[in-house]
Amino acid sequence: MFEHRSEPLLSRTAFLKRLVRHGGLALLLILGSLILGVFGYRFLEGQDWVDAILNASMILGGMGPVGELHSVAGKLFAAFYALYSGVVFLIVAGVLFVPVFHRFLHRFHFELMEPSRRK
Repeated sequence: MFEHRSEPLLSRTAFLKRLVRHGGLALLLILGSLILGVFGYRFLEGQDWVDAILNASMILGGMGPVGELHSVAGKLFAAFYALYSGVVFLIVAGVLFVPVFHRFLHRFHFELMEPSRRK
């Protein structure tokens, strides 16, 4: 997926394309998680669509639920969805950060190895 340390540094255009691909993957993860949350609140807690979107968005964004939960199934879903959302946050941060971190390490390694290649 990423270039080997012996390969040259990726061009700026190719790197930007990589960032866009990773951003798209992160967006898909967020949208899929949001859809999961909306359906959970809608069908397990019985909230209307707008309230379900609001609660799922707030939990996924780390803010917490807005409305009060009434059913046992809804409360259990909210607990597991909150834990799931925390994991999704870490995964999305990793997906977005990895290309930048890899480029930094690749450039650092490339600069260290460059003088030895000149000999």
